[in-house]
Amino acid sequence: MNGTVPTRALLATALAPTLLLTACTDSTEADATGTPTRIVLADAQPLGEFDPVNGYGELGVSPIFEGLLRPESSGDDALPELVPALAASAPEPNEDNTVWDVELRTDVTFSDGSALDADDVVATYSAVLDPDTASEVAGSYSMIESVTAVDDHTVRFTLNYPYYAMPARLTLGVTPSEEITPGPAADSRRNRAPVGTGPYVLSDLSADQAVFEANPEYHGTAPEVTELVILSVPDDNTRAQRMRAGNIDGTVLPPVTAETFAHVDGSEVLPVRTAEWRGLSLPSDHPFTADPDARLAMNLGVDRDGIVENVLAGHGRPAHTPVPDVYGEAHDPEAVFAYDPDAAAELLDEAGWEEGPDGVRVRDGDRAEFTLYYLASDHLRRDLATAFAAEMEPLGIEVYIQGASWDEMGENSTQAGILLGGGDKPYDLDTQVYATLHTREADTPTYENPGDFAIPGVDEDLEEARRSLVPDERVEAYHRVQRSYVENPTYVFMAFVDHTYVAAEDDWDRGPLVLEPHAHGVSWGPWWNLAEWRR
Repeated sequence: MNGTVPTRALLATALAPTLLLTACTDSTEADATGTPTRIVLADAQPLGEFDPVNGYGELGVSPIFEGLLRPESSGDDALPELVPALAASAPEPNEDNTVWDVELRTDVTFSDGSALDADDVVATYSAVLDPDTASEVAGSYSMIESVTAVDDHTVRFTLNYPYYAMPARLTLGVTPSEEITPGPAADSRRNRAPVGTGPYVLSDLSADQAVFEANPEYHGTAPEVTELVILSVPDDNTRAQRMRAGNIDGTVLPPVTAETFAHVDGSEVLPVRTAEWRGLSLPSDHPFTADPDARLAMNLGVDRDGIVENVLAGHGRPAHTPVPDVYGEAHDPEAVFAYDPDAAAELLDEAGWEEGPDGVRVRDGDRAEFTLYYLASDHLRRDLATAFAAEMEPLGIEVYIQGASWDEMGENSTQAGILLGGGDKPYDLDTQVYATLHTREADTPTYENPGDFAIPGVDEDLEEARRSLVPDERVEAYHRVQRSYVENPTYVFMAFVDHTYVAAEDDWDRGPLVLEPHAHGVSWGPWWNLAEWRR
């Protein structure tokens, strides 16, 4: 058997280009101070996808849109409270949580001058549910049977079944009913000419720059930061260089690159806790990964602490299931995999996977090898895939890492592993775990349980937890989910990552950070509540 390959040594090659480019940039260090009213940020994401019907600002964090509820944070170490935004008060359920009524504020005006009413909420949610819209987030609202206007300022959500977590589905951004037009959301003019009730309006948009100005129609306190400019800069190193040169006020960077700013005068590194897991889905149609003993062995053979230290520069926590400890009693601290390469090797031996002449295990002519895809443009996913492959080599498992597009990965999801990020809707545990672990159905999106495994008992426990109105019953059901998972893993979860931002030092009172979802970028980080910054 091959000797152990240290994660740190293997990553040295993978990370060298990033460190070299950021460390050797010939630029002036940022020295921004005071309370500038114009903030310029660089993001990795493309611009021009601002349609709430397709999920933009879905969690109530957006400069343009507001939902019925919004997150109110006391810090990124706890789940935020969901409080009224466009709602006048907390939503009111009936006795069995199958009908939820929401009273709307009467003092809200959209940026186009029209007044908010119940028809706007009905139209927005109905568009998400309309199959012809092909909304990317429609599956998250499958519990909704209908949305109706009780009167001009009261909306009723009628559900297909009791659902305790409905408030977590009420953060979706609302746009005027007149803006809802037929056809796919991806092609809608709403992406480039959004109309919302938020503190900012989109005043200018090009391929590489979006400019937001304070919304004169905003019903809340006027923002003191009056202009926000977001630049689209996909390359990590280019964003780092612009930050070093003082050309921008902030950006999001991979953790190792962000750490190079730790001692740069005028800049601060801001890691933010998340419920986002990073790990790999395992394919069900592959002879090696289809073996439950092989999947368990891989989970035992991963040094999660080492990955957090070396790949994430310490900015994260080990992940064994998709449930982080932020969920309190519902998190089962016993649902973990001990790091035990010897036990992993013994398990493979007992399952009949014997070492071949080249060091790769073989059973009945099938080799213990598979391809692991990662998004080619994502350096952190590349580094995590590299680290996993290094961990598997001494076990006699050959992992071929390959950068690819989302389309290519989706076409091979049951034959190859995929380095994924999850936790896109973390403000309730139902939305954190249901899509990840529930058995796929005919209309399940590609990247929800992409390996297409079914874990005995898990579907039933997920459904019980989703529909139960008794908190203790939900806690026990979620514990059973986690215990069933560690007995029959279908992924290799590696870490809950911190999102790492670099910002120019200033004198703004920014308020607390917020626990972040999988989605991140400069709409999050210290800028998630930009309109609330105060001098």
